[in-house]
Amino acid sequence: MYENFSVTDRWTQETLHCRWRANIVAIATRHADAVDVRFDVSGRPVWIAMPCSAWVEHRNRTGKVITDQLAAQAAGLYLKQIIESGYDSGREMYTMTMEEVLANVETVLREAGHTSKLPTLVPDIDEPQLPA
Repeated sequence: MYENFSVTDRWTQETLHCRWRANIVAIATRHADAVDVRFDVSGRPVWIAMPCSAWVEHRNRTGKVITDQLAAQAAGLYLKQIIESGYDSGREMYTMTMEEVLANVETVLREAGHTSKLPTLVPDIDEPQLPA
């Protein structure tokens, strides 16, 4: 789905390859109330920050949790959307709102049918990674 995909940049028409690398709780790294999802976009690191309040709100609304796999898929969908809409490609970090997280989680669940059908997140350890 959205852990490893290609997308066309709106302005350059360049095909960009996006690959999930990690989910990191930003409380420890940036002192932010967020989960940062890292992607490599054609070899360049790009982070999608997702507010932790979305986890709480999703649980309140549905009684279910946002898993690591679901968060990565929702962040990947967001990344695809911003690239297609002409994002500022010079930025390294993008921040989703709580409502964007909830909407993307809903979209991913609708597309997948159930969290059990989401792809397993396995970093490609044989592929060289750029430093963060």
